[in-house]
Amino acid sequence: MSTSLSTSGSALSGQPPIADAGPLALCAREPRVPAERLVAEMVPPPRFDSVRFDTYDPDPAQPSQAEAVTVLSGFAAGLGGAHATGAGKRRWFSKKPAAPAPGPRGVYLDGGYGVGKTHLLASLWHATPAEPALKAFGTFVELTNLVGALGFQQTVQTLGGHRLLCIDEFELDDPGDTVLVSSLLSRLVEQGVALAATSNTLPGKLGEGRFAAADFLREIQGLSAHFRPLRIDGQDYRHRGLPEAPAPFTDEQVAKAAYGTPGASLDDFPGLLEHLAKVHPSRYGALTDGIAAVCLTDVGPVPDQSTALRLVVLADRLYDREVPVLASGVPFDRLFSEEMLNGGYRKKYFRAISRLTALARDAKPLVSQ
Repeated sequence: MSTSLSTSGSALSGQPPIADAGPLALCAREPRVPAERLVAEMVPPPRFDSVRFDTYDPDPAQPSQAEAVTVLSGFAAGLGGAHATGAGKRRWFSKKPAAPAPGPRGVYLDGGYGVGKTHLLASLWHATPAEPALKAFGTFVELTNLVGALGFQQTVQTLGGHRLLCIDEFELDDPGDTVLVSSLLSRLVEQGVALAATSNTLPGKLGEGRFAAADFLREIQGLSAHFRPLRIDGQDYRHRGLPEAPAPFTDEQVAKAAYGTPGASLDDFPGLLEHLAKVHPSRYGALTDGIAAVCLTDVGPVPDQSTALRLVVLADRLYDREVPVLASGVPFDRLFSEEMLNGGYRKKYFRAISRLTALARDAKPLVSQ
């Protein structure tokens, strides 16, 4: 499905629009994403398209990693039967829907960033014996955006016939999300949809440090009841035996690399942050369509929390799509203030730093030596 893009504007302040021979500009893009594309794209992103349980490399020092593979493999195999209710596109059983089996209808992968949770979640999606149209995979943000695009009832109808719903990076950032997701997942579980999610926070602790979670304890406990927690211990694999993140390059090096790399984009970082405020986060994936590398000049500390959270979403979409990021300015570990890194969203920010650092390593060969 196509996505329309406006290409007016320029990558660098004060310069005219760049010709076709030059780099692209994220700031010049204004993607319009139809709702049907949001549904069709609920599959593992390109980075995780080929992962499987047997390509996951458990750390021998962390037995919970190997245990997770065993548990999830069994979970996938258990989803090979008919849909619990016969709802949706296929009606497998009699007219009277069967009641879902007692106990949690899902698994919840809890662990630090970089221990391979998304790899395992995508492997579960691939291993579940059902056609892709009966399985859905998306981040928590993408799920809430889908509800915004389709409406609650249409989302229930669309996902209610699925065998499995995988939710990556499950977090509750505000009370509205708590009530919305609690209601949505309860309806889907009633229709026999199995759930799987990843997060850095135990399900009973969601929302802590972000809003008055105690006021929404019943909804949070209701969410927790849908899942069997599965703890995955370990260090961030992106830093196992790898060198430190490369130091930022100069503006001139970044610009030269952008002009010398087909399909690269070139933007100044402050301008990009301003542009992200004008684009809904559900469109950040479309914003990067066709981009071979992202080149940024004048990277500096993010000014406020709203801007920081938008940057986190962009970092996730770039990481999913394996788009290298070449930058000048400050190192990526100085993007977020100490107050941010010690606050309620700290796990999101550390994940963004980890992912941007990995993409910066990938971008290093773009600079001619």
